[in-house]
Amino acid sequence: MLYQHEFDQSIENAKKFWADKAQQLSWYKYPEDILSVDSKGIHHWFADGEMNTSYLALDYHVENGRADQPALIYDSPVTGDKKTFTYAELRDEVALCAGMLTQLGVVKGDRVVIYLPMIPEAAISMLACARIGAIHSVVFGGFASPELAVRLNDATPKVILTTSCGIEVKRIIEYKPLVDEAIRLATHKPATCVVLQRPQALATLDPSRDVDWHEQIKAAVPADCVPLKGSDPLYILYTSGTTGKPKGVVRENGGHAVALKYSMTAIYDMKPGDVYWAASDVGWIVGHSYTVYAPLLHGCTTIIYEGKPVMTPDAGAFWRVISEYKVKALFTAPTAFRAIRKEDPDGKLAKQYDLTSLTTIFAAGERLDPPTYEWLSDTYKVPVIDHWWQTETGWAISSNLWGVEKLPIKSGSSTKPVPGFDIQILDEKGQQLPPNTQGFIAIKLPLPPSCLTSIWGDEDRLKTSYLDHYPGYFNTGDGGYIDEDGYLFVMGRVDDVINVAGHRLSTGEMEEILGKHPAVAECAVVGRKDELKGQLPTGFVVLKNTIDNANDQSLVIEQLIQMVRQEIGAVAAFKEAYIVNRLPKTRSGKILRKTIRCIADGEAYPLPSTIDDPSSLDEIKVLFK
Repeated sequence: MLYQHEFDQSIENAKKFWADKAQQLSWYKYPEDILSVDSKGIHHWFADGEMNTSYLALDYHVENGRADQPALIYDSPVTGDKKTFTYAELRDEVALCAGMLTQLGVVKGDRVVIYLPMIPEAAISMLACARIGAIHSVVFGGFASPELAVRLNDATPKVILTTSCGIEVKRIIEYKPLVDEAIRLATHKPATCVVLQRPQALATLDPSRDVDWHEQIKAAVPADCVPLKGSDPLYILYTSGTTGKPKGVVRENGGHAVALKYSMTAIYDMKPGDVYWAASDVGWIVGHSYTVYAPLLHGCTTIIYEGKPVMTPDAGAFWRVISEYKVKALFTAPTAFRAIRKEDPDGKLAKQYDLTSLTTIFAAGERLDPPTYEWLSDTYKVPVIDHWWQTETGWAISSNLWGVEKLPIKSGSSTKPVPGFDIQILDEKGQQLPPNTQGFIAIKLPLPPSCLTSIWGDEDRLKTSYLDHYPGYFNTGDGGYIDEDGYLFVMGRVDDVINVAGHRLSTGEMEEILGKHPAVAECAVVGRKDELKGQLPTGFVVLKNTIDNANDQSLVIEQLIQMVRQEIGAVAAFKEAYIVNRLPKTRSGKILRKTIRCIADGEAYPLPSTIDDPSSLDEIKVLFK
């Protein structure tokens, strides 16, 4: 009942609940206005409090006995570099970087675009901006120039922080030409571009705009923390996969710090001094929240890993990092585990390493399908916690609160709502649906701390995109159901529900069935247009390396079709499945189902800006010529 008491308190007396959590932080001025509403009806937490996120993440710990504790570990299997920063060392690096920005004319409220790979300077840059009240906007390193240009136009940064190159496994990606082209395309021209030269590829600098990172740092004077209001923006993060005008989610300082600090105990069961690893790029929300900010706010050690779950050098890479640094909790996207499973289905590589420090594996970013969950649990013998959240919320909407009460795990469910998130399942008219009935997942207002409070430069878009559809609720855009025990099952984006001869069917449910086949490493199901039935489900599966015979592959396809028929019925009309070598994905690992569907339907589609490898579409194009 510990969970239920915690959750009930957060809903019945939200102000008191979050005021108590805010006392876990060292404010310059503790907020009096815990929850306020602005003239446009948008809720803000701790608006009148005074604080600084960088101070809370670094200086506070230096002043309170953690100066010599490791704060950040950098591990790069692609370069062979490793480095550990203590809290004192990281604080000093961040203060110098903040001083460099100050010398370049950056002041509170200015925007700084960060376009860096997974190197220490990425985290240092974010914390440096937070230190002086600049608003950072991290753009995934290697993002295409046109997409970077769109973000430059929207955020209008004074400075870009970048590097000469990034490294994808063994491939060198030169960043500077991408930045130069983006600036050429953009109508907004940043005043300065700071370039960190890496030995793998040196960049040519434009003396009219570019400056060398190391030279600027040498001339910098450390900057002190600037007191900020709880409602002052910390960062802008553009949602992945956007087309046209990007959607810049704005995160405020106060609520962000309170929620993330709370989550490290309540959800992840971490204590100060523990080693926590969120294996995500800082360009994504998980990298913001749980690679950089939350572990440091909580006094933990975090890891910046410049590598992949496979190929750097093999599918044992994650387990090597866990063993070497005594990681207590691992958090990454299910797609990483599916990649490991494909290469090492029996988990043999993990047996080479001492994993006794690892107590939990957390997964989010996409649905953790039951077959992947069961493989993880059976192979690595630690609890696997699925939790669900979005860029818009900045932290988990539903989870098993491992640090409050360890609830029974249900495969396919992200467990129950996190305190503060009053989740309801609604029909198309906004009426609540009974248990075990699929509908639209909505969150009753007010949202808890750390959730978005505006869309940068387009405040009306917050309402039109999220609030207007169901008045009084935040529309998540996901569909699912809550069972009789209060467990939430997220079945995917609402547009992943297809209509087959008048029957609404979840492609997520079909993927779950396909994923149960022992030969399937990962899969996707989309709805193809059909003149007779409206849509027909089409499956795409990646097989484990153990299946390479054509006859065996044909047998697998037959078995998959039969499995869907047996578990859903003939109504699913699932008769078409294809074996592919890989599925098209974003760089964060999400399968590009909409793009696959467009190809299958013969429709034009924009090349997604977040696609990991455009050539991954070629196999699917060939199938539907």
